[in-house]
Amino acid sequence: MKRLITAGALLAVVGLALSGTPVSETTPDGPAARGFPGIGSIAAGSGNGSFRFGVSSSATQIEDRNPNTDWYRWTAPKPEGLAKSPFVGDAAGGYTRALADVELIAKLGVDSYRFGIEWARIEPRRDVIDEAALAHYDRFIDALLERGIRPMVTVHHFASPIWVDDPADVDCAKRPGDANLCGLDHPKGGRLVVAEMAEHARLLADRYGDRVDEWVTVNEPMGYMTFSHAFGVGPPGKANLDPEKLPRFTAALRSYLDAHAAMYRMLKKHDRIDADGDGVAAAVGLTTGAQDYVPVRDGKISADPRDVAARDRFRDYFDFKFVDAIWKGRFDADLDGHWEERQPQWRGTLDWLGPQLYARQGVHDPAQTPDQPAYPVIDVGFCSDAPCLPVEDESYWVPTMGYHASPQGLHRILTETAERYPGLPLVVTESGIATRSGTRRAEHLVRALEQIERVRAEGVDVRGYYHWALMDNFEWLAGYPPRFGLYEVDRTTLARRPTEAVDVYARITAARDVSTADRQRYGGDGPLSPEPAS
Repeated sequence: MKRLITAGALLAVVGLALSGTPVSETTPDGPAARGFPGIGSIAAGSGNGSFRFGVSSSATQIEDRNPNTDWYRWTAPKPEGLAKSPFVGDAAGGYTRALADVELIAKLGVDSYRFGIEWARIEPRRDVIDEAALAHYDRFIDALLERGIRPMVTVHHFASPIWVDDPADVDCAKRPGDANLCGLDHPKGGRLVVAEMAEHARLLADRYGDRVDEWVTVNEPMGYMTFSHAFGVGPPGKANLDPEKLPRFTAALRSYLDAHAAMYRMLKKHDRIDADGDGVAAAVGLTTGAQDYVPVRDGKISADPRDVAARDRFRDYFDFKFVDAIWKGRFDADLDGHWEERQPQWRGTLDWLGPQLYARQGVHDPAQTPDQPAYPVIDVGFCSDAPCLPVEDESYWVPTMGYHASPQGLHRILTETAERYPGLPLVVTESGIATRSGTRRAEHLVRALEQIERVRAEGVDVRGYYHWALMDNFEWLAGYPPRFGLYEVDRTTLARRPTEAVDVYARITAARDVSTADRQRYGGDGPLSPEPAS
């Protein structure tokens, strides 16, 4: 396979999301609906019309004192770790400062906070549960509820305990055991990992289900599978996407689908308490890493069927492959677009879906001749330079991530996702921009909400928006240079400082609408404010 996607380009893919003319307040069918009504359930079958304002984070990206995760071992300096990418260290100090950070969330006026409960902290060694860690999250959840903030808990957000798949023993020198189950792709260990993930979900439901009603099983599963098991640029460091190794990759993917379904059923079975009185005890979904892909060739937008097909291959792989498997109850065992395996146990394990959009990306088919066979997964040319999208205003370029921001792309992503999965409520569980400018961040926030408002007026069932991120954090393979936070974090002191976007979001959540003044100042589709010089 042509390795046309560089590590830098992969960062942009897995991201791992104005002062011009305001967007029109009419649609082709008449006046657009303004504002966002009160909150309700986000689960399918519970009615629609409600809307949730939220903000997101993940445990590994913000928490300190976290040496038992595979990301800590992967990034720590030698000899303690493997020094494979920027060191996570103490991240944003979010474990020690958790209760104080609740006040930052409360100032936003949001309805909900999406966060992760770190599996490696709860279960640092296999079958050894840390009660102090469980009690820590008890206090944190209680503090959220005291301020009227609903918790949304992500069970698996890219990180695992070291004993699940030790990145220092990637070849699994010994058979699976308590110190290393050998991971999702191992013939025996994969089944063990699925069972352990289900047991972890059960523990969380038993412990927190009386206060938590909303759950995310896995975050951006195809992004995770790509860096962890396809290219091996993140833990556990397995590079199995080449054709001869493809069975190991698809084994891991199959196991991860099994894990989602098993976690879904555990959460539904063991969280039986409707904590917020909305009629649903456990609303369980997952998030996907959608991208606004554009076919390009020779520096121009391309209508060449090869490039359009390359774009579609990319979208099929990253945006749809995982959810299609659940929706169809089938598995594409060689990733060729044909669903060979029946997997009926996966069906019916989604109450809602969380498309997450950050980037507008240019892609093209790299084949030198039209009849050259293309690898069926992601054998595409990937454009990661600012000039590669000539029609996109360069003000949308995000230097620290290597892509163009795409708040306007939410309209297409949400519309097409709703058409593909009819009847499934959508929640934008992440959306944001890496920038040092509070104005630029506020512009992205307002423009994203304008697009959500537009698709809701057109009948798309979108029930929430969660801004990424609460604070600057560890941005996985990119380390700390990208700054997504509504609150800036000083890298020396870890002190938090509100950006301009905090006041903007607080005004929006208080009114449950974007004011005319904020639309005129921040909204529309004109250029973004300049990125400050570094």
